[in-house]
Amino acid sequence: MQTKIKIKERTRAQISSNAIERMYIAMRHLFSRGFYKPMGTSGETLRNSLLLLQPEIYGNLNGDQVELSGLTYVLDRLPEGIEECQFVNLTAEEGYSENFKPIIPKKRRRNCYRIDVNQMNIEITRGRSEVYDILTHLTFLYIESHKIRNRVFGDKDDAVLREWQILEEIVLKNKKLNESESEVLLVHLGSILGRTYNEVKEVYDNFTEPEKPHRFAHIIYWMGKLAIDENNEYEKERTIKFTPDLRDSIGHHIYGEYWADQIKKVLHENNLFNRPLHIISANMHSVLNALYAPECLARMVNPEDLFELYRKLSDDANDDLRKEVYKYAAKKGLYFVDTDSGTNIQVQVIDTEKLDLTRWKYSETEEPKPVLIVMDYAFGEQAYETMDELLKPYKINGNKFFMNVNSISIMGKAGILDGDKGDIMIPTSHIFEGTADNYPFKNQLHKGDLDDSGIKVKKGAMVTVLGTSLQNKDILEFFRDSTWKVIGLEMEGAHYQKAIQAASQIRGNIRKDVKVRYAYYASDNPLKTGSTLASGGLGTSGVKPTYVITIKILEQIFI
Repeated sequence: MQTKIKIKERTRAQISSNAIERMYIAMRHLFSRGFYKPMGTSGETLRNSLLLLQPEIYGNLNGDQVELSGLTYVLDRLPEGIEECQFVNLTAEEGYSENFKPIIPKKRRRNCYRIDVNQMNIEITRGRSEVYDILTHLTFLYIESHKIRNRVFGDKDDAVLREWQILEEIVLKNKKLNESESEVLLVHLGSILGRTYNEVKEVYDNFTEPEKPHRFAHIIYWMGKLAIDENNEYEKERTIKFTPDLRDSIGHHIYGEYWADQIKKVLHENNLFNRPLHIISANMHSVLNALYAPECLARMVNPEDLFELYRKLSDDANDDLRKEVYKYAAKKGLYFVDTDSGTNIQVQVIDTEKLDLTRWKYSETEEPKPVLIVMDYAFGEQAYETMDELLKPYKINGNKFFMNVNSISIMGKAGILDGDKGDIMIPTSHIFEGTADNYPFKNQLHKGDLDDSGIKVKKGAMVTVLGTSLQNKDILEFFRDSTWKVIGLEMEGAHYQKAIQAASQIRGNIRKDVKVRYAYYASDNPLKTGSTLASGGLGTSGVKPTYVITIKILEQIFI
């Protein structure tokens, strides 16, 4: 008699994982197709998958209240005015900057162009991860816009909320409001959004600008207005298009190759190419400040607390001090690589031959002093493109010049799964979400190197996710509690390591014994309410972990 196998019911983590997979398959299909209507039949899979997934960063998508923290997070990463546009075109770098003024989102370096009152073009130069990021945010934005539409009409399609009529008059006539009238507007917005007065006021103030004191009211009106229009008329449905040039160029390293060649050109022209090279993926300030600020600003240095100096340099009010350090560094071996490649990844080259390394207990040898290549953060899959191209030999007149790369260090922000904002994570491997790919490596940074910093340090596997905005508690708890024992999540680690392993172990572009260092500080804990990315950044509390990691990387390079 054949035994029947009892199939276990799927867990929430499995359901969520399948939803992410469906989203990415759908986005790749729509990208190949060339266009789709997010709130129409073609966008149904994306909408349903996002509603099923319920990512922590967006809040409760299935409720009838508008999610204000998620909305703030998304609008900070999309161009101003996009809520007014029926058409959104994702493009390659196609010459728009010659005739249109770029709009750069507050929290994402990407060039966007308002073509006319109905169309926004967004340049994609960071690969597929950027496409997925934008489509996910737009899907959220459109779902929330229909919540506004539904609340405006309620159960009757012909009876509009009185509060909506008042908002419409204020926005369309661009009325100037006194303090009392502004407070009344907040109350009306609360009714439209299904939120309390205090909740609306907090978000409202975040969007207030001197020239646009009621920007948030305009955003809510246009979100609702376009949802109402597309619900009433087929011709008014919002549409997302992908230009042929973008579809042809994506995945071919066009921007990464040009970016890498500009860096190699600077190295070659300044006779730095054959020196010991150390690549550091980090921000654009911590390596610079750690090397130059204590000498440049010696008058301000407290030898017992260098972090106080770094905190001052991180304060926007001290821009004059940052400029002073930069000018000093430019005379002492700093080269700023002026990359116009479209990658939006800035680069510094630092010749330590022009630096006094006594403070770093530099071990003098017969070898020339190291050269540092400091590159800004990549975005998702862009990490593979840029690192893969950077590690390739430089070609001049048919001759190949191989880079003398001694080490590659990756530091950055990541979500932590068992800890708090500001903690440090030391990965032992990178697991690539949604695939069977995993990348173990020998990390030159150890937990013990940072234990005496006064900051909590976690060690273990990290997961490279397809998008931070797609993670929910079910998936993250599975990664943390299963035998994977994941300590955190980020978007670039597996991509970097894939490029490094290919260059060192397969292609032979760099030495096989190249040293790698990975360390992250926690920018958020997506499993803790109020600690997600949508709740805000670290502020100055991120200064110490940033510099603790930076200094340890530099110490290992120099000793």
